[in-house]
Amino acid sequence: MTTGVLMLDIEGTELSPAEAKLLESPQVGGLILFSRNYENPQQLSALMRSIRKLRPDLLVAVDQEGGRVQRFRTGFTPLPPMAVLGHLWQEDALHAVACAHELGWLMATELRQYDIDLSFAPVLDLDWGQSSVIGDRAFGADPEVVTRLAGGVMAGMHEAGMAATGKQFPGHGWVKADSHIERPVDERSLEAIEEQDLRPFAALICRGLDAVMPAHVVYSRVCSAPAGFSRFWLQQVLRQKLRFDGVIFSDDLSMEGASQAGSYADRCDQALAAGCDMVLVCNNPDGAREVEAHLRRSPVAASHRLARMRARPARRPEPERLNESRRLAAELLKEV
Repeated sequence: MTTGVLMLDIEGTELSPAEAKLLESPQVGGLILFSRNYENPQQLSALMRSIRKLRPDLLVAVDQEGGRVQRFRTGFTPLPPMAVLGHLWQEDALHAVACAHELGWLMATELRQYDIDLSFAPVLDLDWGQSSVIGDRAFGADPEVVTRLAGGVMAGMHEAGMAATGKQFPGHGWVKADSHIERPVDERSLEAIEEQDLRPFAALICRGLDAVMPAHVVYSRVCSAPAGFSRFWLQQVLRQKLRFDGVIFSDDLSMEGASQAGSYADRCDQALAAGCDMVLVCNNPDGAREVEAHLRRSPVAASHRLARMRARPARRPEPERLNESRRLAAELLKEV
């Protein structure tokens, strides 16, 4: 059972004594890995053994979408950006969905061999042709196409024993600004967002989407707070209207799009009050320590939902299917 509501990161390819002590805190429930934490499969295995020895219950995550966002590369199969599947859809929709399933299965299967619980995927944003931070990470511009292809990836992840996280709710694709370094504002009406960007989230929630990550975007005609700090978006829309009962992960509270919420402790409080089950603080060790200390002073009980995000025990994949899935990924990469 995951005990803490904070997910943080580490600096290098092995745990330092200070990081090990921090991970032992009952306020910490998750760890996200980045490219700087990876050298090769042998190093990752050793790192994960040290983490599991320390905290068997910890949720360990990574962003392994494919394309530009694939943290582990050497020794892992290079995955294409999801836009390739959108292009394939135009030629053969059924084949595109089958390929999406295999890529989701392959990505999750490779990660599960190292006892990593989840990749924050799939991206459910629509590609409106104006967001450089989304771009080819999106399956396409049509909500129905995105739903079908993301649903294929989700089904493949589920087959491999991994939960799926749809992001970035209710949609980051319209705004040009990158919420990592700016404060994006989407001026569209609620009706416009519901008619387009929300549709993949609504459809996949009905099909068993396990988790959602909200965007650090202000939808100014709807709510003055970014979605990840908004009770309207997380409670009224996501929980009540869409009847979502899965996990809500905050996006990284170190991003510029989250900065208007104040200090790291304030960001944590506002995200949890809005409805997030777990808050992420990445690439800012001081911010992570501030949140951990704040949670020690004012403990927050972890949601029972978080336990659902632990992956099922990894099974050794059949070599024939693994090789065929890798060949498929290589063929799709040629289309980039």
